[in-house]
Amino acid sequence: MNIKTIEKNELHKALDLVWKVFKEFEAPDYTKEGIDEFKRFIEYSDIKRKVESKEFLLFGYYIDNNLVGVLGFENRPHISLLFVDMEYQRRGAARALLSEFAGFCKENFTDNKEITVNSSPYAHDIYGKLGFKDNGDENLVNGIRFFPMKFNLEANQ
Repeated sequence: MNIKTIEKNELHKALDLVWKVFKEFEAPDYTKEGIDEFKRFIEYSDIKRKVESKEFLLFGYYIDNNLVGVLGFENRPHISLLFVDMEYQRRGAARALLSEFAGFCKENFTDNKEITVNSSPYAHDIYGKLGFKDNGDENLVNGIRFFPMKFNLEANQ
């Protein structure tokens, strides 16, 4: 197991993994509008531009040099993407990625004491098991259903 920053040359692989897992587990809870909105969000050229300008970072979880998990975020302690290949789910990949991100947040966002995420209905219980707490009611924006959640960096060390 190895976690490292995903570089430009692996962006296609990372975004393909995100899209594959999204279609399998998330898309059934979304309308066509929500699916299209998510697809636009992970559009390669836009993510590439954001990665190149350091506006967006992706951590990859690798097993035997194979990318099996992705965590993405913009310049704040908010998870935008967290996806693990079905074959590797329930094996600690999401927890390891979250731990890596928590360490990054403690070093780079020193004034912030929490990580936030807008969890899909599918991932809501998973985030709960990772230590996230609800931070509001379910929302619907551009066809995307989500629950705002937060993770206390100080309580989860």
